[in-house]
Amino acid sequence: MFEGKKIFILGMGKSGCAVAKLLAKDNHVLITDVKCDDFNLIKELENLGVNVIITKEQDKIFDDSYDYVVKNPGVRLDHPVVLKAKEFDIPVITELEVAYRYLPEVKIVGITGSNGKTTTTTIIYEFLKAAGLPVHLAGNIGYPLCSQIDQIKNGDVLVIEISSHQLANLDKFKVDVAVLTNLYQVHLDFFGNYENYKLDKLRIFNNQDEKCVAILNKGDKEVYELTKNLKAKKEYFSSKGEANVYIKGEDIVYNGEKVVSLSDIRVKGVHNYENIMAAILAAKEFNVSNDILKEVLNNFAGVEHRIEFVRRLNGREFYNDSKATNVDSTITALKSFNNEVVLILGGLDRGHSFEPLLPYLKNVKQIVCYGETKERIKAFACENNIDVTVTNNLEEATHAAYNISLEGDTILLSPACASWDQYKSFEDRGDEFKKIVNELS
Repeated sequence: MFEGKKIFILGMGKSGCAVAKLLAKDNHVLITDVKCDDFNLIKELENLGVNVIITKEQDKIFDDSYDYVVKNPGVRLDHPVVLKAKEFDIPVITELEVAYRYLPEVKIVGITGSNGKTTTTTIIYEFLKAAGLPVHLAGNIGYPLCSQIDQIKNGDVLVIEISSHQLANLDKFKVDVAVLTNLYQVHLDFFGNYENYKLDKLRIFNNQDEKCVAILNKGDKEVYELTKNLKAKKEYFSSKGEANVYIKGEDIVYNGEKVVSLSDIRVKGVHNYENIMAAILAAKEFNVSNDILKEVLNNFAGVEHRIEFVRRLNGREFYNDSKATNVDSTITALKSFNNEVVLILGGLDRGHSFEPLLPYLKNVKQIVCYGETKERIKAFACENNIDVTVTNNLEEATHAAYNISLEGDTILLSPACASWDQYKSFEDRGDEFKKIVNELS
């Protein structure tokens, strides 16, 4: 609990504003960002007593009089304010850490990993909700935990998606059931190298003890090796061999007992089956029956912006995979299609290589690229004799992809890049893609 503290909030994203509103009740709060065009939001914060300052020189308004810095997850670890806070020995934490200190007695299921976090989180939430448990959905999935504090009661269950950026500044935060879906080389621009990134992911197990549970991907060698010495009880899922829950023939089996047939699951693909198996293990910690698990999986159609079917038009199918902000996510999407694909790539240039895509492009008849990375994508395609069309923005790219395609083709937006060169979020990018597609005739 925070009371009478002087707090500097760095970033006015969803989580930054949510934590400002919570802390403003009992503390002296300043929030800052380099820009904010939402004047109604600024007014709302100011009416709560929050000092709002929009400036590019945030380090000049920061001094050693503050008790805490609350950093938006996307703010870099080498931001001048973060570095000054370390000099002043001022704790740098995140919205999730603040919210944790306001919680009553609850059970927390925390989900992290390079890919599959949101789908796994959503399925766990649906399982527990269908079982009648008092459950809340929060975290990186788009619902700041700080905004839900007033609704959370003793005995509730919190299902929280936790990104690597959020993990970087957690302290006392403790997860009762921790899920690590997989590990790939992503966010290296933020963490500097893969080793730092992997160590960051391990932070979800910080503060766990023998009474806690760690749910782990046995088929991911790096996850398996990295987590051997955890204090928590380990439960494993795998699509590559036997585990606590695994694929046996055409069924998903939990501790030797069939839970559901793959044919009865609406979402397809090995990556989705792995997400489902992780979710089953989490649900079993709350004694959810196989009947409930099967019923949910019969009806679960996937998560928005993640290989989301948009529309069929003149024999073409359009899929929105805007959440694919890294190459590994795009590989996952490409593995889901056996027909010819027109692939839309592009977005923020983080300097990452597109070479890992090569083995998975055999069904891609042409790449359409746009945004900040378009020239690098063009060079990658030309070097590997892949047909490529260069456009300026997503609307041009979508029209070009449609004009290139033939009946029976899939048009797939799976950008392999973050959205921030032209959009506020991958959700905004995906929403625009769907709007463009639905206006095609």
